[in-house]
Order: sequence, then structure tokens, then C-alpha cells
Amino acid sequence: MFAEKSSYNSLEIKKIITLISKYCRSEIGEEAALTVLPARNMDELRTRHEMFISIEEYREKKGELPWQNGLAPVTPMLAEADETGLLTGEELLKILHLIKLSMEIKDALNKEKDQYPVFSLITKDIRDFTEEIEKLSVIDDDGRLYDSASEKLRNLRDRIKELRESIRRKGHAIINEPSISNMLQEKVMTVRNARYTFLVRPDALNIFPGTVVDRSVSGNSIYMEANSMIRINNEFTSCRNSEIYEEQKILRELTATIQKKIKGILDAEKVIGNIDLLYALSEKRRLDRWSMPQLSPKKLFNFKKARHPLLFDKAVPIDINCGDKFRILVITGPNTGGKTVALKTAGVCVILGWMGFPIPASDGSILGVIDELFADIGDEQSIEQSLSTFSAHVKHVTEILGNLSPNSLVLLDELGAGTDPDEGAALGIALLDWLREKKSLVLATTHHNPIKRFALATPDIETASVEFDLKTLSPTYKILIGIPGRSNALLIAGKLGMPQEVIKRAQQAISGKEISMEDLIAELHGKRSKLEKENIEVENTLIKLERLKKDYMKRVSEIEEKRDELIAKADKKALSIVKNAEESAKALIKNIESAEAEPAARRELEKKRSHFQKIKSSAVQREDKKITEQSVAATKETLKEGDAVRIIGTKGVATVLEIRGKKILVQAGSAEVEVPLTRLSLVPKKEIPKALPYMQVQMSRPVGVPSEIMVRGMTIDEALPIVEQYLDQAYRAGYDSVTVIHGRGEGILRREVQELCKRTPYVVEHNLGGPHDGGYGVTIVRFKK
Repeated sequence: MFAEKSSYNSLEIKKIITLISKYCRSEIGEEAALTVLPARNMDELRTRHEMFISIEEYREKKGELPWQNGLAPVTPMLAEADETGLLTGEELLKILHLIKLSMEIKDALNKEKDQYPVFSLITKDIRDFTEEIEKLSVIDDDGRLYDSASEKLRNLRDRIKELRESIRRKGHAIINEPSISNMLQEKVMTVRNARYTFLVRPDALNIFPGTVVDRSVSGNSIYMEANSMIRINNEFTSCRNSEIYEEQKILRELTATIQKKIKGILDAEKVIGNIDLLYALSEKRRLDRWSMPQLSPKKLFNFKKARHPLLFDKAVPIDINCGDKFRILVITGPNTGGKTVALKTAGVCVILGWMGFPIPASDGSILGVIDELFADIGDEQSIEQSLSTFSAHVKHVTEILGNLSPNSLVLLDELGAGTDPDEGAALGIALLDWLREKKSLVLATTHHNPIKRFALATPDIETASVEFDLKTLSPTYKILIGIPGRSNALLIAGKLGMPQEVIKRAQQAISGKEISMEDLIAELHGKRSKLEKENIEVENTLIKLERLKKDYMKRVSEIEEKRDELIAKADKKALSIVKNAEESAKALIKNIESAEAEPAARRELEKKRSHFQKIKSSAVQREDKKITEQSVAATKETLKEGDAVRIIGTKGVATVLEIRGKKILVQAGSAEVEVPLTRLSLVPKKEIPKALPYMQVQMSRPVGVPSEIMVRGMTIDEALPIVEQYLDQAYRAGYDSVTVIHGRGEGILRREVQELCKRTPYVVEHNLGGPHDGGYGVTIVRFKK
């Protein structure tokens, strides 16, 4: 997209971008903001949108990217390096901060590039600066070279420290010498002309054993070097000069290293500036409720509740659109009513949107293809002063007409103003008709009634008005699309005290046609106002209903959660009671069976055992139902190695080892078993134990093992490893006996289960179930004590 410089100026784009740049954290980001241009085409604009949305989402989910406070532009430093070949330690430190940060940002974004592919595009120009960072690491946080920058520098600095200490001791001795102490104005040493000196009294000039190094203009302050310190001062000065020479030599070498990567460093600076700008835009969007417009391949725009950013809290949101049902919108209304603000607001939103920025409008706003923007808005007076303009720039409009394309947007303020009303209206009508033939998008403002009538009668042209409150004699700044504005001149004059006789004469001077049109417009405004009030009432009612719906759904959810919690507690308690009662009943039954009990007693005990079995089955069924409801069927698309799964019909958690087409190899307890995909369900993360069951079998006593297991419907290969794992867990859990439900069928699975029991060393007995336990469909397994 292209926008001429005068259009930028009249829309005050630089002021707006400067406001946005204040949210940047560095001068680099501010420079990026002030130099950004609109995207050249829709593909580039979509990429910019994706960059902004991805960075903002990263920021919300992952937090802030790495950053370096006090980051400074390095472009001037690199130019100096190219010219002089020598950068200071402070300058090299700033370059180090920048290239180090660039690599940290690249590493952070590359970790997320699978989720945000556009990150690869953002960081593609950041080079590898590992070697340069290592070389520049000889600079400390103050921009000074570390002693370790070279062996020679280390030796020189060590010697300088020794000399400085010797000078301190010698000076201290001289100051405390009684014969010399009285000659000194101050009992301290002072460095003058790189020599350690003493401030001597003027009357002791000729008797102090030393040489004058410096003196004040008045002659009252005389700095003298003691003769006994000349040799050590000479060596100290020599070492300091050698230190400076060595430091410059190292700095030149480091500068040469940087010179080889100038382009890469400039690219890194640009990337960091753009990222800083994206963060600034994110802050601006969040704080000022801006939004990213939806992009459309069509030539149009539709901005909802758009505000001019320079009006801040004074801005009145407006809805304005063009290009969908009409290509030209003519806005009419009184002076200072908001017509010019509406034009500028639309223009600002278009340019900011095409820069890839959020716009000062609500969600749901749309921005389409606009190749060029031309604006002729009065005398470019400042919108901050709330001033409209009426000057017609014929020369500028002529230039605009010579550069139009079908995808241009033209903003024309006060069409036909500044000349004879009849000629101005005729020129305005001709201009609109010409622009309509060129198929450009146009927003125009006018006072002329002939232009209003032309707009009402011409296809592809729509009228709009800025609302005016006759009670307060002030504009509301709202844009009413589809209703032309009325002048209100006579009404306003009457309310301001103009004699009624004058008003009547003015009305008589207006043609009947004009009066009828004004009355029709007034009627339309009245109906529009009434409909808007009714619409607001409907919207408020819908908001209340939505709030009530949310409250209701929240309450229902809370009740369901509480119900599930109570049922779970009851089931847990019931299973515990049943287990204890069952064990007691079985022991008693065993005793009775071993003795010759009365038939009536045995029947009574059988009834009680049957009752316990029903209670237990009911609780287990509820638990199984709960597990089934929460299960998610496993598919090839959703399953991967390492996933936690549950074999349907069991409660234990297994781990996927390998996917073999329709068969899945899983780790179930201490065994590996191949299970059909259709018999597996995914286990929700919240239900996955910290250690999977097979870990518990090997390392600790299992917890929560049920008193029975169901393998009915499984093949022998599927069922036996599961039964083996279950018996192991149940024995470790301390059960005396458990039940294996294998079903009746042909008896093949039953025989295999019983063979497994025979091979299991801690199983002492296994029998088919009694009439009330499931008969041939179950096997009761008893363990060693």
C-alpha cells in the first residue's frame, strides 16, 4: 500500500506512531516504529498479522522473551568502526549485549516454531555470533577490559598495582615527616599531569625538596613532586602508557572482529527492533482496547466503534464502512460536528491496519485490499484542536486524480467548498461521478444540498450524517449511515433568539422542494433515533439473559460436581463395608461347610452372601460406568507410544509400547501383551498415577486393587497377562480370595485361567463360583496366608 506524504501529514500519522513508540522498551524499537511502512500487498500484510498474533499469544502463554535493559542502537557505532577501526570498550559492550540478546531470542522462538511457524521467518536473519560473543567476553559490565584480555595486560596491571601501593607508602611517609609536614597545605597526595604530587604552601616553594608540576592561576596552589618519588612516578607513568597502548591494541582486534559481521549485526538489530515494536503494539492493544482487523480479499473496510487515537478519552466511537454495498460515502452535517474526524479516523485505521498494527476499533472490524490512500483534508489543521477545514485544494485534488487506481481510497473534506455554492456543488457532483466511474473508494464530506440529492439518487453512493442534538445545540459525533444530514441553520438561529419574523422570511426564501427535503430528513432522523433506543434496550436484555444463562450453567455444574463427589464417597465407603462383611461371611461359611450345620442356617447365610454380592456389584458397576463415561476411545490418529491406556473391562493403567497396525503392544503389569486397538481407551492425564501399575508391582505394595476382575470377551493372549498381573497385585494387597470373571462360553478361557492358578505358587485353591457368585462363569481364587 502507498500513501503520499501530504496524506500522512493531514492524517497526523507521525504523531500517532510516536505515541505507539513510547511503549517500546528500547531506542531500537522506537526507531523501528517510526520507520515502518505499510505492507506492499495482502500476502505481506497477512504475514505481519501472523507475526503480531503469534508474538502476543507467546507472551500470554510463555511470558516475556529474553530482554536487555538499556539496549542502544549500534548502527552509528558500526559506521564509526568502519571509519576509524577503533571502538571503545563501552561501545563494544553495547554490541555484545545486542548480539547476545539476538541469539537468546532466536533460541527461545525456535523452540516454539512447530506451534508458531512464522517464528522461523522472524529469526531467519539472526546469525550465529558464538565466536564474536566469546571474543567480546573479555569486556566487563563497565566496558573495561578484564585483566585476562591478554597476558601482557595482566602483567602491566599487576605491576601498576604494586607501584601504586609503593607510591602510597612513600607518600604517607613524606606527609608524616615533621620537617616536611609543615610545608604542606593539605596532608594528601594529588595527581597532576599524571604525576603524584603534594599541595605545597607558597612560602615553602624554595625549601620543599621537589619539582613544581602545576600551579593555579592565582599562584596560591602549588603542586610539587617530591624528589624521592621521581623514579617511581616515572615507572608508574611508563606502565600506565603501556597499559593504554595494550588496551587499544586489544580493542582494535575486537573492532576488526566486529567489522567482519557488520551486516549480520545490523540485521540482528532490525529483528530486535521489530520484536520490540510488536511488544509495544501488544501493550497498546491491551491498554487502549485496540484490535486486529479481519483481513478480506475484497476492496472494502468496515470499522466498528472506531476512535481517533489523538482524541484519547474524548473520542466518540463511530461505525464507518465503505466498499461492500456502496463505494462512495458522502457525510453531511454541521460544522464541528465530527465529519472531518470521521474521515481522519477511517484513514488512520486503514494506514495502521496496512502497517500490520492493531487499530483503534472493536473486534470484528474488517480491512480489505486498498493499494493507495489519498487525503485532501482542509488546511491540515490539527485534530487535537477539534478544528475542521473548509479550504478546497484544487491543485492537490488534480494530482490525486492523476494517480488513482481502482483500489485507491480517496478522502475528500468539504467537497465543493471555498467557492460559489452553485459552482462548488456542480464541481463536487462531477468529481464524485468521475470517481464512481473509476471504481475507487471515496469518503467525502459536504454541506451542499445538490450533492446530497445526487448521492441519494445515484447507485454505488450512500449518504451519511453526523448526529446533532437540537436540545443542547451540540453535535453527538455519531455517524448515521443511510440518512443525509440537515443543515439545522434556521432551527439553531431560532433557538439562539433570532426574531421569528426573520426566521419566517428565511423559510419563504427557501424553495418548497428544499423545505420538503429537510422535513423528510428530519423525519428519518426521528425514526432512526427511536429505532436505536429500541435496539439498545434489546441488546441490554440479551446481555442480562446471557448473564443469567452463565450463572445457571455455573450453578448446574457445581451441583453436578457435588453430586459426583458424594456418590464417589458413598461408593468407596460401601465397597469397604462390603469387603469386610464379605470376608467375615466367607470365613463363617467355610466353618459351617466344614461342620454339619443345620440346613436352615446354611440357607440364611447364602441369602446374606447373595445380598452382599448385590451391593458390591452395584458399587462396582457404578465405578465401571464412571470410568467408561470418562474414557476416550483410542484411534490410530490419537494414539502414540508412551501413552497411558486402559484395556476395556479393566481398571488398571497400561503403557503403549508399540503400534502394530490394528494391534497394540502394551505393558500391563510385569507382562507385555498385544491388544486390539478397539479394546483400548485413552486415560485422562488427571487419572494417570505417578507410577504406572507395573512400577507398583515391582517396587511397592499396590493400592486400590479391586476384589474381582473381568476378562470376559478377551482372547487367551489378551486375558492371561492381565489375570497374572491382577493375581500378583491382589496377593500383595493382602486379599484372602478374589474373583476372576471369565464368562461361560465354550470353557476355553476358564480352563486356561485355572491352569494359570495351578502354576501360581501363592494360590492355594481355585474353584468355580457358587450359584449366587456366577457359577461356571467365574473362578474363586484363594491365596496363601
